[in-house]
Amino acid sequence: MSDQTQPTPQGWEPLPPESLPRPNFFPAGLAMGTAFIAWGLITSLVVFAVGLGLFTAALAGWIYEIVRERNNH
Repeated sequence: MSDQTQPTPQGWEPLPPESLPRPNFFPAGLAMGTAFIAWGLITSLVVFAVGLGLFTAALAGWIYEIVRERNNH
């Protein structure tokens, strides 16, 4: 196989190289915390408190990851 690169069409610019963020579990933790909060509103204060704690921890972790990633660039 030959590596054939096509020329960029006139008026177009190639995209700059962009790195993807590291995978993490914070979005899933945030979703689970939201579900526990809703479930806790229906059932008990303990489930609500667990959901609120999970939601807060996941949100803080996700924000920390974003800040850390921006500081590395």
